[in-house]
Parts: sequence; structure tokens; C-alpha cells
Amino acid sequence: MANYTLTYDEGVQGFPSFYSYYPDWMIGMNNYFYTFKGGNLYRHNVNESRNTFYSQWWTQIGTPLEAFKPSTLQSVLNTSPLENKLFKTLNLEGDDAWAATIETDIQDSGFIDSSYFEKKEQSWFAFVRNEGLGSTPAELPEFALRSVNGIGNSTTVSIVGQTSTINFATTIQIGNILSVGDYFYFLSATNQPIYAGNVTAINTDLRRGINNVVIDTSTVGTTPIPSNVETFLFIKNSIAESHGVLGHYAVFNLTYSENTKVELFAVESEVMKSFP
Repeated sequence: MANYTLTYDEGVQGFPSFYSYYPDWMIGMNNYFYTFKGGNLYRHNVNESRNTFYSQWWTQIGTPLEAFKPSTLQSVLNTSPLENKLFKTLNLEGDDAWAATIETDIQDSGFIDSSYFEKKEQSWFAFVRNEGLGSTPAELPEFALRSVNGIGNSTTVSIVGQTSTINFATTIQIGNILSVGDYFYFLSATNQPIYAGNVTAINTDLRRGINNVVIDTSTVGTTPIPSNVETFLFIKNSIAESHGVLGHYAVFNLTYSENTKVELFAVESEVMKSFP
């Protein structure tokens, strides 16, 4: 277990922060905070590199044990705790964007990369993405929570290298909901969704008897399509078309990976009630 330093704030009468440095002794004097480490005295909050402690001394002895550590923050969104909700967005009131992950009592795959945030009216705004947990785009418990659409039975499946073409009868309507980049699945003999690949092309010309979907099977986690598949389905790309994360409450974790000064004043989320 890693060592850390816990701080107490008299203003809030609580312990708001954990720090990565672990001194031998500490003392406050003349409005400065000092710590001792390995027989050396250090004054804090005077260097430009934030979240970097004792770096000069550790470099001198060749063991950089106190390297830079990113800033992290954890809190909870818990408005109307008895209602099941969709957490759609995060809005950060501060001077820079943070990376974010979100977990609920139902889902634990919400995330926002720091590059996804856009600055709007001096705040940082981004949609919550929903990503699968494992090597495949979605795990079994998530299928009831995701935007899943079925197509129907195929007539033939043609496989050339890492490309598969699934042909459907002209009476099957593939529809315009399916798009390039979506995740394509087939149902196993036990009615379990199996990931087959990502859609690369949709070809429909019913007068010429063309009605097929082409997928790329080179992605890690794909399974070859057997010859006796009855039903195919697809899931929209969750990064491109986010549905948010579902739950009664949401625990969010923010991470700031720069060693510069940053201020964060408030975290907000656009939340809507989920209707089954």
C-alpha cells in the first residue's frame, strides 16, 4: 500500500486532500510549510512544477522515488437518488479540462478524455462516452442498456482475409440506422451476442439483388461467423453517438496530468430521468 499525507482544513472541519509526498517530519512557520526528507529541509509551494516533491534531492542520489503524480478528485452526483437517470454530460467550471471516468450502480464504463472537452462560456463541456469493459466493445450485462438494433437472418457469408460480407435476402430491410463504424454481432446457438467486427460498408441495390453488410474482422476480440447464424444485430459507436451512463447515482473521478497550476470550482452534469 502506498504511503500518503493527509491534510486537515479548519475552514471545512474535514480532511479534503491526500498528497503523494511522505515526509519524515513537517512544520508550519512564517506562513510557509516545511518538510524534512532524508535529512534535507524543503519549503513547499515555491517551485513551478506542481505535484512534484523532493525531485532535486532524489535525482542527486539516483533514486527518483518521489516523481510527478497527477491530481485526482473523486465526488458523487446524487440528485433524486430514488430515480433512475441518464448522466449525459460533464461541465467543469475551471481554467482547464480534466480527464474523467464515471461509475454508477448499474454501469461502470463512462469516460471522457480531456481532449473531448470544449470551452463554452468559460467552462469546459463534454458528452459522457460509454465504452465496453474488455477486449470487445460491449460486455453481456450492458446489452440491455445499450442501443441495440437487429437485422435478421443472412443467406450467405463470404469471408476473404480479414473482411466478411454478410448477404441478406432482398426482403430484409437493413435500414438507415446502421452506419459505417458500428459494431456488428451475431447470436450464438445459446442466444448470446458474439462480436464479429466493425462495419466498413453497406451495399443495398434490391433491383440487382444486392443487400449486404461488409465488416472488418481484424479487431482484437472478434469471432469468426459460423455458417448457421440466424440473427445479426449491431450497436452504435458509443464515442460518436453517446447515450450517457445509466444509474441512480454517479461517482466521477477527475484526473489532471499536467504539472502546471490549475483551478477547479464546480462540476455539473446534464441529467435526465430514464423511462423504461
